[in-house]
Amino acid sequence: MTMVAFLLLACAGPWVAWRLALLPWAAARYLPVLLPLALLCLLLQWLPATAHGQVLLQAVPWVPALGVALALRLDGFAMLFALLITGIGTLVTVYATAYFAHESTRERARFVLLIQLFMAAMLGAVLADDVIVLFVFWEATSLLSFLLIGFHATSAPARKAALQSLLITAGGGLALLASLLLLGMQLQTWRLSEMAVRAPALLDSAWLVPAVVLLLLGALTKSAQFPFHFWLPQAMAAPTPASAYLHSATMVKLGIYLLARFDALLAPVAWLGPTLLVVGCLTMLVSALGALRAREIKAVLAQSTVASLGILVMLLGLGGPSAAVALCVFILAHALYKAALFFVAGTVIHATHTNELLALGGLRRQLPWTAAAALLAGLSMAGLPPLFGFVAKEALFEAQLGSGAGWWVVAVAVGVNGVMVAIAGMIAWWPFWRGTVPADALHHGETPGLVIGPLLLGAAGLLAGALAPQVGHWLLVPAASAIQAQALDVHLALWHGWTPLLGLSAMVLVSGAVVLALWPRCQMALLQVRWLQRIDGNAMYLRVVDALLALARVCTRWLQNGDMRRYTLLTTVALVAVMVWLLVRMASWQPLVASGRVQPLSAALLAFGVIGALVAVRTRSLVAALVGVGVIGYGSALFYLLHGAPDLALTQFAVETLALVVLMAVLVRLPDAAPHTRSRRQRRVDAAVAVAFGLVVFVALASMLAQPFDMRLSEFFSASSYVDAHGQNVVNVIIVDYRALDTLGEITVVALATLGAWGLLRRHRHLTKRKGKA
Repeated sequence: MTMVAFLLLACAGPWVAWRLALLPWAAARYLPVLLPLALLCLLLQWLPATAHGQVLLQAVPWVPALGVALALRLDGFAMLFALLITGIGTLVTVYATAYFAHESTRERARFVLLIQLFMAAMLGAVLADDVIVLFVFWEATSLLSFLLIGFHATSAPARKAALQSLLITAGGGLALLASLLLLGMQLQTWRLSEMAVRAPALLDSAWLVPAVVLLLLGALTKSAQFPFHFWLPQAMAAPTPASAYLHSATMVKLGIYLLARFDALLAPVAWLGPTLLVVGCLTMLVSALGALRAREIKAVLAQSTVASLGILVMLLGLGGPSAAVALCVFILAHALYKAALFFVAGTVIHATHTNELLALGGLRRQLPWTAAAALLAGLSMAGLPPLFGFVAKEALFEAQLGSGAGWWVVAVAVGVNGVMVAIAGMIAWWPFWRGTVPADALHHGETPGLVIGPLLLGAAGLLAGALAPQVGHWLLVPAASAIQAQALDVHLALWHGWTPLLGLSAMVLVSGAVVLALWPRCQMALLQVRWLQRIDGNAMYLRVVDALLALARVCTRWLQNGDMRRYTLLTTVALVAVMVWLLVRMASWQPLVASGRVQPLSAALLAFGVIGALVAVRTRSLVAALVGVGVIGYGSALFYLLHGAPDLALTQFAVETLALVVLMAVLVRLPDAAPHTRSRRQRRVDAAVAVAFGLVVFVALASMLAQPFDMRLSEFFSASSYVDAHGQNVVNVIIVDYRALDTLGEITVVALATLGAWGLLRRHRHLTKRKGKA
């Protein structure tokens, strides 16, 4: 199977899975699991190639005129992410099926559809070699995460969290698009694989700094880095299976993926590394404080995810082969234990109907398999051997000590990892091994679908730690080599002997145990610190949103007050001011002289138009005013006819006739004479603005007509209409082909207006019938 066929299967498969999930049979609800499982098996056929450093490329033309193609690339780094996406996606689908067992079939099938479309979008993002394709799938993940976070549409917190995530990630997506366009135009390619080769051409460009800043905005917003870190904990309003997938697979790591992909291209930018280092460390510290202040089990896990993302950004800032290896090792370790812990949290919440950590305890007897999975995942998160989390922590400290970045980076990492050890204890020990649970506190026990996922992930963490050299050889070292664009000779191992790395790991464990022992008192003390509440990112976001809404209310009160005269007046005055400013700034004026001969028929049509305008302005009869306006419209149609545009004339005739008929049908229900609605002063202002507008338009048109006529545009359309669009009517070709989106917009506006009018008329008829029956 080719990579394009693989991606098409990933995109089309969720719709089939959705229909299968709607089947009434109990066994059919697990059929959607076959899609991510099949994708995982298909990926494994390419694993030997990527493990040996091969890069698989495939491209299908998409927009050849712009040089955009559906170009895909699979190397070691993409393979690491793709395996995590499909592997964890399989377990998420199994877990979700059991998690939504008490929901309706339609709700469960809807969630399966969204989560598997989300999987397809993530696969497309990590496999894309064309930056435009990458952006399309990048935005798809934002839209689908919005739908997943707001899955429970009746919940106000879920809707608010979904909107918040969409605003922040979509805003970052716009910045990313601008960056990708700048990079593509400067390097004359849209391919990621070619951009790194052409990197020297970017260093002397004036657009380098804007492109890098915009790229950072896109990546940091997606990966919830300071100061955009607050949206991810709020996204815990999503159902637990969605939270597990968001935090463990690729959605929040897409920013990390993007920065790593551009590492070779942007390596010469001297200030980028220190910037990432500072941002990563700030994110780690802020999220560690947030985790200590959090009370709910999912909120604690969410804050730990933000801290983990800060660690990954910090590693990108360090740079070098050791940091690249540590990055890949930490990505795998974090995905395994974080998905398992979210599954555990979901089962606990599902069984006890409570999310408060302090209210939980003694669940090991009622949920033994969940407790076992929590223990394995918690030990890995704490970085204890022989779990794979220990390998990740050792690789992290090795990269820091070898980079020469400074003692403060190591100090931040030790402190934050100590908090991570405490979080692992809070989740894996507190709900299961502390105290006892009342007999009536548990609403249901474990089911196979709820325990398969966390147990397999916990066992995978244990197995990966025991087989660290093999995992490194087949998966992690090829991934790091792809980031560095060179083959790396690195051998992972579970035990490195008595080294400074082991001493740092011991410091982390001791500090974590102290924080865990003092956690309730620390939490109460931190919650009472007012300055922490004032600098809370979510509170600041809400203040900004409230300020924007207040500004919108002021603008609505002044600009959208329902007075059509004020709307027209403001628009006309603005147009007159802009045209006068442009006319004044003209480099040269052409004399406005009377030239040419007078055409009697044209002069007569103009005279009728002037008469119609005067009648429409001066009369108080609505019917007479409508006739006056109609004279202007029909006169314009005759002008089109005289100047060789019969199609425009016919269109104008049809529109004018339709407007007259509809408006006349309305006017027969109104009084014939309209009363004065404006004061004498208002009418004088209207007259002055109308005269000024007419004079400015006359001067502008006369100035343009005095210039030599430029035929280049007309000649282009005449020459290319038949060749490119196969149309003999140039006007039609312009409307349908060259201005296709504009025409589509006009048709859409007319169609929506028609539907709105039809709906109002149907409602009026329905109310009239009800009154008649009454």
